[in-house]
Amino acid sequence: MLNIDEKTLAELRSGFNLPAKPEVLEHIQNELNSEEPELNRVANIISQDVATSAAVLKVINSPAYGMSRTVSDIKQAVMFLGLNSITQIVTGYLLKEAFDQSLCCISLERFWDNAIDISQIAMLIGKRVRANVPIENLQLLGLFHDAGIPAMAMRYDNYKEVMTRAIQRPEYTLANYEEELYPTNHAVVGYYLASSWNIPKSMCQIILRHHDPQYLEEERDESEQQAFAILKLAENLAFEGKYFRNCADWHAFKDKIMIVLNIHDDDYVDIKEDIEEFLISGN
Repeated sequence: MLNIDEKTLAELRSGFNLPAKPEVLEHIQNELNSEEPELNRVANIISQDVATSAAVLKVINSPAYGMSRTVSDIKQAVMFLGLNSITQIVTGYLLKEAFDQSLCCISLERFWDNAIDISQIAMLIGKRVRANVPIENLQLLGLFHDAGIPAMAMRYDNYKEVMTRAIQRPEYTLANYEEELYPTNHAVVGYYLASSWNIPKSMCQIILRHHDPQYLEEERDESEQQAFAILKLAENLAFEGKYFRNCADWHAFKDKIMIVLNIHDDDYVDIKEDIEEFLISGN
């Protein structure tokens, strides 16, 4: 799962019809990479797409962001959050719009509902533990970490059965069941998609390795470890809320996650109760 060489990438390119990076995102990233990127130019790029603008404002004004005032237009949003932050939010929205339900054997609505839950839970955890991770990174990770799943569901007609098996038989992760039948898994496909969309490399690595307990054993930047730990905690809380049991790989991550986030069992219970209240309130 962790060795992404040129052969693997070539097989992914030939075997998967992954959504191309949207033109809006291309324009924004080009502006960010210019010698003197300008807030107004980025705001104008986003504002030209009405649906993207509306979605960005909805995200920013959600309780998970906890803004002290309502942000009413994109120029305000860019000024308040900055170029990198607004780019992450736009990317999350565009990802959700990139997949075609008619080509996919699973319910995309259900998939994205779950991804949005994990994304919002991750943002709330980040605030709760005062993590050294930008909240928009947690928002994007929550949405993007499983983006390989709809891609797999577009490629394999029997993929829905594999997902059902992973839920009904939680002794193994979804990636384990995928590797029994297919030449790859959703983490690798998600990594490839994230890389092709020019998602920051550190986030691409988390997407690739979000089922790999060794990630937290390695020496790396504190913010990267916290982002990974928050994502896994959010995953487990979302799964526990729906199925009343832990994720298949939670036991492999739990102890290290508690250390990285400096929380104990009582803290876990408190966070879980806060998340349940947030989800019941309709976000």
